[in-house]
Amino acid sequence: MTAEPALDPETFRERALASLTTARDRTTLLTSCVEDPDLTAQHSPLMSPLVWDLAHIGNQEEQWLLRAVAGQEAMRPEIDSLYDAFEHPRAERPKLPLLPPAEARKYAAQVRGRVLDVLEGAAFQGGTRLTEAGFAFGMVAQHEQQHDETMLITHQLRKGPQALTAPDPEPVPLFTGPAEVLVPGGPFTMGTSTEPWSLDNERPAHRRDVAPFWIDTTPVTNGAYLAFIEDGGYDTERWWTPEGWAHIRRNSVRSPLFWRLDGGQWLRRRFGVTEVVPPEEPVLHVSWYEADAYARWAGRRLPTETEWEKAARFDPATGRSRRYPWGDADPGPEHANLGQRHLRPAPAGSYPAGESPLGVRQLIGDVWEWTASDFLPYPGFAAFPYKEYSEVFFGPEYKVLRGGSFAVDQVACRGTFRNWDYPIRRQIFSGFRTARSESV
Repeated sequence: MTAEPALDPETFRERALASLTTARDRTTLLTSCVEDPDLTAQHSPLMSPLVWDLAHIGNQEEQWLLRAVAGQEAMRPEIDSLYDAFEHPRAERPKLPLLPPAEARKYAAQVRGRVLDVLEGAAFQGGTRLTEAGFAFGMVAQHEQQHDETMLITHQLRKGPQALTAPDPEPVPLFTGPAEVLVPGGPFTMGTSTEPWSLDNERPAHRRDVAPFWIDTTPVTNGAYLAFIEDGGYDTERWWTPEGWAHIRRNSVRSPLFWRLDGGQWLRRRFGVTEVVPPEEPVLHVSWYEADAYARWAGRRLPTETEWEKAARFDPATGRSRRYPWGDADPGPEHANLGQRHLRPAPAGSYPAGESPLGVRQLIGDVWEWTASDFLPYPGFAAFPYKEYSEVFFGPEYKVLRGGSFAVDQVACRGTFRNWDYPIRRQIFSGFRTARSESV
């Protein structure tokens, strides 16, 4: 069984207000730290112009909280199609008649002003499924934070001088704990039916049986990944799936994205700054193909999504699945590197207060972790409140990532949260850890 947060309506109201405010503060930072030309430019065909994300955030908030929840008339129905993510691929969005930065800011602010009025009088019990426990407000806060992470990716892809700053994570002693831990076999509860703001692909809770397996105590580090590179990992076909091998040869992939070799030293570009690759940090900006090849080279494999969640949530002392590795309490700064508090992963072995009952660290925050699994629905899945959030993406084309990164806010990150992307993706804040079956 999983724990259901026992919160009354006023607590949900306060949580919704705090989550919406935190998201908007971050959106403001990400769109005010550069001049208008950087907001309207497309810094990569993989990403939207920042100004598109800004107005899209406002438009989604209007559609769900003002129209669907409050029943208000549309403020600007003529822009709905411009900011429909399914109608216009990212590469085409710069050609659209988008709202200019000042107008996009004004629109988003006007929507938010009305939303705060709706929130003040909203009933979080006995209403519709959208309003129960403030679900729609939580969904919108998660949506904005997800776009904030997308905009942070755009900032990483952006050429030019540094625009964002943040303190580095606290230095920690070199991790000397065990390299891997054994996760016992047997059943556990995967997913959730009680987390009030969980999204449809996390539901419903269901029983899974898992054979015993070993999993890395920390994510794979840059130093470990360098050993793979130096051993000819990118030149040895047997470590790669046929699709992965074809992809790296076709695109001349030789290292993680943003890395380059200069005079025998590996450097990386991080938010406009070039620096030496830190060996103690979890490796970042690798595709699923690269993660899978490394695991094969190391004589291991990527964990399945089920294995990852059991390692993150299962408490062998009680047999219960926790909300987070450390328990049911919301994340604090001692637990995980979240919320753009830092602009890099913390060294491997950080956050001992956030480890799982089995001693696995950094399962939440720092880097999204690729798993071996395709993105598929759970038994009993039901799309809510719209099919385009999850259902249209189910299938073998997408691989599941778990755990969140330093770019993820806590409202959009929990032990059951599921992310997914194409196996070629590298601009995302992705890393991995490896596993092995007990008998191997």
